[in-house]
Amino acid sequence: MTRQTPLYRWIAARFTGHALAFIARFITAVRAEWRGIEPVDKQRVYFANHVSNADMPMIWTVLPHHMRAKTRPVAAADYWLKNKLRAFVGPEVFNCVLVDRRPEARTDDPMAAIREALDEGSSLIIFPEGNRNMTDDPLLPFRAGLYNMGQSHPDVDLVPTWVANLTTIMPKGEVIPLPLICTVTFGAPIHVGEDEDKDAFLKRAADALVALAPERDL
Repeated sequence: MTRQTPLYRWIAARFTGHALAFIARFITAVRAEWRGIEPVDKQRVYFANHVSNADMPMIWTVLPHHMRAKTRPVAAADYWLKNKLRAFVGPEVFNCVLVDRRPEARTDDPMAAIREALDEGSSLIIFPEGNRNMTDDPLLPFRAGLYNMGQSHPDVDLVPTWVANLTTIMPKGEVIPLPLICTVTFGAPIHVGEDEDKDAFLKRAADALVALAPERDL
């Protein structure tokens, strides 16, 4: 809780967070699989595939509470500040690092807030594709942000994180979720190699992420 946050809002945010985690688990039975990595209290950047607005809450939900409290999703300011409800849930419940994804409107470097969060010791959840993947390809091309994070904070683990089954649980146009299990798989961490260029690293990162995907998602 910051000095600017009234106690009642902090309590409301904590209660809402627990409620959202419970609802996510109830609807999707979401569970975590840890492959080559353990759920320990270490600073990390979890980089994930992006097919649904529910991707971020699923990752956030399956993290153990002691890790969740120190993990901040990187999210679009224009989405989370669109109305009062979102402005409460994004910044106060999820403690999002908000960045403006509109080049024509922003005046600040979008990486500045991310670097500041990393400097403070926070772990992050990011979606390096930038937008939701509505194509038949497993991933959209990665943007440079993940590479920049790996270069500026080489000791932070970059953890591939695949969210599976969300489009099957909630097909487009449906209102009632199907009773299937959503799985969030965390893979072995990677780092930017010495003298590794951006394109080579981003391809390696994308390959590490796709390697975690179940066959039905490919």
